[in-house]
Amino acid sequence: MLKEFKAFINQGNAIDLAVGVMIGAAFGKIVNSIVTDLITPIVSLALGRVNLLDKFIPLAGQTATSLEEAKKAGPVLAYGAFINTCIEFLIVAFTIFIIVRQINRFRRVEPAKT
Repeated sequence: MLKEFKAFINQGNAIDLAVGVMIGAAFGKIVNSIVTDLITPIVSLALGRVNLLDKFIPLAGQTATSLEEAKKAGPVLAYGAFINTCIEFLIVAFTIFIIVRQINRFRRVEPAKT
């Protein structure tokens, strides 16, 4: 088993995977910042200065003014945070789509003209 593991590591697949995971984690942080620090405030301004991240529906009848207070008092549906996460997902998914599309374009081999 140790020999198989060593062969797997030396193939380069594991290293490529590790690099991809690290870049993906860093990219996720960047997208999170873009959504939280740039997109959400613009949406908030367009909706009349509504803090989207602080939007929730209390499930236990609590009367809290912030999401954190409401979570301490009981269960809540934090739909604002969910919308924020959906926006992050769409940005990441679209970016990956663009990258894969470009890679596929580069891999296409034009048939030789005779």
